[in-house]
Amino acid sequence: MNTMLRKSVLGIAGLAFTGGIFAGPVAAHADAAPVQGTKPVAVAVQADKPDSTKLIPHGVQGAQSKIDLNDEQTANAKAIIAATKKAGLPERAAVISIATSLQESKLENLGHLGDKNDHDSLGLFQQRPSSGWGTPEQITDPEYSTLAFEKGLKQVDGWQDMPLTEAAQTVQVSAYPDAYAQWEQQAADIVAHNWNS
Repeated sequence: MNTMLRKSVLGIAGLAFTGGIFAGPVAAHADAAPVQGTKPVAVAVQADKPDSTKLIPHGVQGAQSKIDLNDEQTANAKAIIAATKKAGLPERAAVISIATSLQESKLENLGHLGDKNDHDSLGLFQQRPSSGWGTPEQITDPEYSTLAFEKGLKQVDGWQDMPLTEAAQTVQVSAYPDAYAQWEQQAADIVAHNWNS
C-alpha cells in the first residue's frame, strides 16, 4: 500500500474511533430501552429562598432566642406569611410580623387568659379590642390579626429600613420595646423556609 493511501486510511479510522468515543456513549444511552420494573426517580427542586439581605438587612441585634414549633405554631407562621403575601408586602414584613408574634404569644393564637391576661390582649399579636384592634373574633383570626398588624406597620415611615425591634415597637407600643429583636433569626429562618412553599 502506498504511503499516501495508508495515511489516509489511518486518518479516517482515527477520526471514526475518536468520534465513537465522544459520540458513542451518548448515542448508546439515547437508544437504550428503559429497564423494565424500575420506578422513576423523583428529583426535588428547591424553589429559590428569599435573599437573606432582604430578610435581615441590618443583621440580628443581640442574643437570639429560639423555640421548637409544634404543628399549630407552624400553621400560624404559615398563616402570617400567607396574609403578608395577600397584603402585597415583601418578605421583610413577614419576618417582622413573625418575630412580633414569637415575642407576644410564641406563635400561639391565645384566647382570654383570665387573671394571667394582659388586660384584654388576644391572639397571635396580643392585640386588644379595647385599643381598637378589632373584635375578639377578629383578633383571634390569624389572617385578620396579621393584616391589622401590617396595616399599622405600613403607616410607620421607613419601616423597611428600621431595625426589626424599632419597627415592631412602633406598631405594638410594648412595655418591653427591645424584646422583639431576640426572635429575628428564627423569624427569618421560618420565612426563608416557607415563603415559596
